[in-house]
Amino acid sequence: MTKKQLPAAPVGRPCAGVSSEPMPSALERWNGGIKASTTDDNSISIFDVIGQDYWGEGVTAKRIAGALRSMNGADVTVNINSPGGDMFEGLAIYNLLREHPGKVTVKVLGIAASAASIITMGGDEIQIGRGAFLMIHNCWVVSMGNRHDFASLADYLEPFDKAMADIYAARSGLDIEAVQSMMDGETYIGGSDAVEQGLADRLLSADAVAGDDDSPAAALRKLDALLAKANTPRSERRKLLQALKGNTPGAVTDPDGTPSATKEATPETLAKLDAALNGLVSACQ
Repeated sequence: MTKKQLPAAPVGRPCAGVSSEPMPSALERWNGGIKASTTDDNSISIFDVIGQDYWGEGVTAKRIAGALRSMNGADVTVNINSPGGDMFEGLAIYNLLREHPGKVTVKVLGIAASAASIITMGGDEIQIGRGAFLMIHNCWVVSMGNRHDFASLADYLEPFDKAMADIYAARSGLDIEAVQSMMDGETYIGGSDAVEQGLADRLLSADAVAGDDDSPAAALRKLDALLAKANTPRSERRKLLQALKGNTPGAVTDPDGTPSATKEATPETLAKLDAALNGLVSACQ
């Protein structure tokens, strides 16, 4: 199926007081060091969370739109290894790929979870690693409020869940009811199963995928997932990780790419991190 035959995704933004972040289960499965073994000028890499995170990083529709404009309608390869993130940004990027005049080849190298799996559907051809995964689920957000706020939020999100189900069903040929059931169950789909179910066209060769990553940024992502698993509040995780990022060589750079001077983590921050990690150890025992 070509991308032109797929339905357009609705345009939307989170309600007030609502934010997005990757699910801890997806972050746990994500190896941020998996990359394409080769790239060229007509390649786009999606190797981070979808949407801008609280460090000002991540893959946004604005960035992808700029990259596609620079290609002047030429064929493009989109390499994906992402734990997902902002569903609204994911739908916007899907629309950009769907509307691109050139052929779009999507390669899932590691994981395309949540919003990243919707982006994947925007390709004319979808290739996936044998050990790679898609993950599909209903829109997952972080919010605060009373029962009326949450009832309104559920009503607001329902059409977007339906739109995503329509896209997966149109791309795969699966029954919409089956797709919705998979989304309700937060389903991880391996490479071979993705091809069998029509969510991908063929498997990638092993030499198309390379790398492993011990960079500070990848380590911080993993730590964020572990802290979330230990039920550390999101606001506390932000403070801890921001302090650690500011004290990690190579995690903060000047505009020219050189490491910048950073402040030492305070004893209070280190004590909170120690408590959070002790909680994680207890939870895993």
